[in-house]
Amino acid sequence: MIYRKVFKSSVPEFIEVRVHDNGAATYDIRTLKDEPDPQPFEVGAPLAAKIFDLAAQLNHFKDVDLDTKRRIANLGEKTFRFERGNQSSEVTFNYTINGAANQLIMIFEGLARQQEHLQLLQHRIRYDRLGVNNALLNFESDLNRKILPEPERLLPVLEQISADSRIVDIARQRARAIIERLRHPK
Repeated sequence: MIYRKVFKSSVPEFIEVRVHDNGAATYDIRTLKDEPDPQPFEVGAPLAAKIFDLAAQLNHFKDVDLDTKRRIANLGEKTFRFERGNQSSEVTFNYTINGAANQLIMIFEGLARQQEHLQLLQHRIRYDRLGVNNALLNFESDLNRKILPEPERLLPVLEQISADSRIVDIARQRARAIIERLRHPK
C-alpha cells in the first residue's frame, strides 16, 4: 500500500509512505528537486491491518473516483496505490469526502509526521541539544491533537533524551513526562 502526496511550494513538497502487510514500511519526505531517499521504519500489526482493511473498503482503488466534483483549492495531489504480485491499482485526487479515504489520509499523514518528529529529535540530540525542548514541544502538540498513529514508536529516542545529562534539564523533564503519558494513557 502506497500513499503519495505532491504539493509544490509547500513544506514538505513530497511525501511517500509505503506499508507492507507485514508492517515493514518506508517513508520519503523531501522537496521535489531532492533525490529519492526512502528510509525504513516499522508499523504495528494492528495499524497495518487497519490500513489494508480501509484499502479493501475502497476496492483496493480499482475503478474508484475519490475526487470531489466541486471547485476546491489545490490541496496537493494525493495518490493511493495498492500492489499485490503483478497487479496494481491506484487513484489520484485533490480532495475527497469519502470517509475511508480520509481515514487513510489521516493515518499516512500521521505516519509521515511521526517520522519527521523522530528525524528532528535525532538531529537535535546530535547537533543542537538546546533545540531538543522545542522539538519536544512540537511533538507534544501533535500528540495532544491525536494526529500521530503510533507515538509510542518514539519511546527509545525519548528515553535517550531523558537520560542524557548533556541535554538541558527542562527537555529531559518534558521527555520523562511524555514517556509516562505514552506508557500510562488515561
